[in-house]
Amino acid sequence: MHETLAELRAAIHTLLKVLDPEQVRALRAAPSRLDAPELREWTYLPGSRPGLSTEGLDGVQREAADAVLAAAHSARGAELALGAIEVERHRRESVGAPGPDRYWLRLLGDPDGDGPWGWRMNGHHLAVHVLVAAGELRVTPHFIGSEPARITTGPQAGRRLLGPEEDLARELVTGLDRARRTAAVFAAEPPDDVLTRADPFADPGLLPSGLSYGAMTDPQRQLVERLVRRYLDRAPAAYAQACWSELEARGLDTLSFAWAGATAPGDRHYYCVQSPDFLIEYDNTQDDGNHAHSVWRHLRHDWGIDLLRAHYTDQHTAPDPGAELDE
Repeated sequence: MHETLAELRAAIHTLLKVLDPEQVRALRAAPSRLDAPELREWTYLPGSRPGLSTEGLDGVQREAADAVLAAAHSARGAELALGAIEVERHRRESVGAPGPDRYWLRLLGDPDGDGPWGWRMNGHHLAVHVLVAAGELRVTPHFIGSEPARITTGPQAGRRLLGPEEDLARELVTGLDRARRTAAVFAAEPPDDVLTRADPFADPGLLPSGLSYGAMTDPQRQLVERLVRRYLDRAPAAYAQACWSELEARGLDTLSFAWAGATAPGDRHYYCVQSPDFLIEYDNTQDDGNHAHSVWRHLRHDWGIDLLRAHYTDQHTAPDPGAELDE
């Protein structure tokens, strides 16, 4: 983890060096406390956000911003995050509206200080939230979307940014026998988006219970494990492994999988995986099943709230930090 945090700091320092003072002010536009409720407001829809826009960055500045984004991910996760930007670029060009990328980067706190700090990058189909405190890292909520889910024209034709996320789940549901499929499939018509949307705090009660890990065969369990790891492994290896180890300690039997919609490639569909600690959602329902959303939420780690609570409690900077953080 130490190496990852050093890389994060180095990437931020490089970015700060290539920005002009006005851009640095935009980058640092944030409340003084990292647990401020407004910092839990987010969206993966088009539209402006607070922070530094990538729209006006020159080539060197944009390269530095991309390096910041990559530094909070594994190599595979960086491909997905940067890939969401590339697919969005293709979408704009395909509808005759080419132009600069519009994402917003926001630096929170002081990366060289002793207190918590972090950053986030948000825009259409990309929402990455990073918080660092006490030598630990948090990276959720983490949202990646792809419109189109499958590119059909141009030099990227055939590209499916979230293809493995879809294919693993489809292999799982289509391999179920009738009784298990009855437990897993909760609706013939899928929801039009992930059920937790952009809620500040994810509510697992919104998700169907589905088929439990304990009720699966060994090959089915292996598929759901691979699917979960696909999402966790977006993060740097140390944090991804910590989340997986936490799941193993609780018991993999706490996992469940649910599906809605048809199962043939190209059909509109949705699935979710949940545990007591995190949830995963995926939908490919809009644009006739060619517009995918995927999100990983951690029920205790989102926004780094667990780290912030510990920090503010230790520092005695809030009379009741738990109440503020849980509002």
